[in-house]
Amino acid sequence: MAQPISLSEHFGYRKLLRFTVPSMVMMVFTSIYSIVDGMFVSNFVGKTPFAAINLVMPFLMVLGVIGYMLGTGGSALVAKLLGEGQERRARRVFSLLVVAGVCVGVVFGAAGIGLLPRVSVWLGADEAMVGHCVQYGRIILLALPFFVFQYMFQSLMVTAERPKLGLWVTVAAGLMNIVLDFVLIVVLGLGLKGAAWATAASQVTGGLLPLVYFLCPNSSRLRLVVPVMDWRALVQACSNGLSEFFGNVSGSIVSMCYNYQLMKYIGQDGVSAYGVIMYVQFIFFAVFLGYTMGSSPIVSFCHGARNHDELHNVFSRSLRIIGALGIVLTVAIELLAWLLTKAFVGYDPALFDLTRRAFMIYGASYLLVGFNFYASAFFTALNNGVLSAVLSTARALVFETAAVFVLPALFGAGSIWFSVVVAEVLSLGLSVTLLATNRKRYNY
Repeated sequence: MAQPISLSEHFGYRKLLRFTVPSMVMMVFTSIYSIVDGMFVSNFVGKTPFAAINLVMPFLMVLGVIGYMLGTGGSALVAKLLGEGQERRARRVFSLLVVAGVCVGVVFGAAGIGLLPRVSVWLGADEAMVGHCVQYGRIILLALPFFVFQYMFQSLMVTAERPKLGLWVTVAAGLMNIVLDFVLIVVLGLGLKGAAWATAASQVTGGLLPLVYFLCPNSSRLRLVVPVMDWRALVQACSNGLSEFFGNVSGSIVSMCYNYQLMKYIGQDGVSAYGVIMYVQFIFFAVFLGYTMGSSPIVSFCHGARNHDELHNVFSRSLRIIGALGIVLTVAIELLAWLLTKAFVGYDPALFDLTRRAFMIYGASYLLVGFNFYASAFFTALNNGVLSAVLSTARALVFETAAVFVLPALFGAGSIWFSVVVAEVLSLGLSVTLLATNRKRYNY
């Protein structure tokens, strides 16, 4: 059995991929079980409940994404402390982040349950969709503390030098969701409620298993200890993760804007088509997110240890890997667009045609998105949350939101699918500028 790779080692292409592939696969599995959820609802429950899920999902993601902020931002800080040789403080900060995750998950979950009916209407749900939005959302929000943990531990397991364990936890959670979707929706006929309970159960599994691992004695560099209140560390972790927080919140806001514009210009079919694209996008974006998640602790460790040569090595190799992945994924989405659309909405010829055409346009963005994801995550790993937040917020909240409203007004409803391509081109220009101007500062 291969020995775990230490953050202090030299990383060639092979070792870099060995260390990051578990995170990439982990994120892909996370995406797959979300996709399976949508496929079951679309094919066995109906088009209207499927559209309702897509409408309310951005709001649910906004509440859960605080875990991603604590995980990625905290991971950067903890890895930096490990690089500086401060293992005792690293464990205390790690434990403090877990406590913070519990508190945030409980408070946000309770607030979300109360606000859900009003938010559903505000998001544009019609009379037929509001009940579905509330039914699905309230069950999911019961598991929000575990959803927060699931997001957090995806990053922190890599920092603990246990990316493969994180992968197996995600596989277990994903398989549980798929099996329960089949049993609750197809066998027992529970419909949308069954899909919600299946997702909630998988989130509990994905959050609880890593928690148990870190509570018990283990061989990793991290374990849960009695936390000490350290406001400076907590603020630093949140600051580091601002880009991931704003990026995901911005992404959710963009989804809401898409849904609003699609309801306006195309109707329920537009929302359903966009939902299919988002489900499949999770898989393709997951490859890039998994790579950045897997490589970021290496960057943070090298930064803390002032190992500038290795930092430059990881940075330059990562750009080449991201470029290769972008080409492969773009070709894949263009070839698979017909098959993926058929799997979701093959029962409706008009919706099928709309979704397939949208896929072909949207897929061109995969050539560029990996570089923008990596640039933002790279600054997070360097503990510069401000620059990272500028990149992620500009990409989604500024560039893409503007395109979503401007393009249909100027060129008609069909042009809305080009919004993401325009946003990624503008974001790449900003990413290149910030990476070039800060190169000497961080010696990468």
